[in-house]
Amino acid sequence: MLALLHTSALHVPVFDALRDETRPDLELRHFVDESLLSRARTLGPEAVADGIRAALAEAAATGARAVLCTCSTIGAVAESAASGLGVRVVRGDRPMAAAAVAEGERVVVLATVESTFGPTADLITEEASRAGRPVTIRTQLVDGAWARFEAGDTEGCARLVADAADTVTDADAIVLAQGSMAPAQYLVRTAVPVLSSPRPAFAAGARAASAD
Repeated sequence: MLALLHTSALHVPVFDALRDETRPDLELRHFVDESLLSRARTLGPEAVADGIRAALAEAAATGARAVLCTCSTIGAVAESAASGLGVRVVRGDRPMAAAAVAEGERVVVLATVESTFGPTADLITEEASRAGRPVTIRTQLVDGAWARFEAGDTEGCARLVADAADTVTDADAIVLAQGSMAPAQYLVRTAVPVLSSPRPAFAAGARAASAD
């Protein structure tokens, strides 16, 4: 069984659909705690470490073999908090970061909340170091997109993100830092590769849940 730790209930149907499409045999269990993100945005990701650890422990207690953290803001803390819990923790944006580094040196990170920039940039830098490749990172906030997502206007959020991505021309890869931005990947017109996390994240989580 794969558990998923979300900071928005809107992610639940996205990952259910990925499961139905690619791994219909895999049991999922969703844990949603919106307060983790709201507190992390105000106080910093480390401030919610205890809450994240409690959520991971609850997932482990229910029989999860792995936990996929779908929130990029708290992903690094989730990885660190896993120690001693007896459950694998997959940071959902790590496969995307590795793919961005593989595309080239110039990476632009788009996000709808500023708290995501630090963790995402650090992760891309880490993956570049692992690969032995240079990387330069630029960040860009998509104004107004998060408010639309919170209001349930996922289409409007995606359109704002896609419009922002289409202004980027001098990059080797564009990273959509949050899973909620993924629908924009199918609306962009830019020739620059645009990467999102849900699909590769689910694949990594499924592998972790199935590993011996």
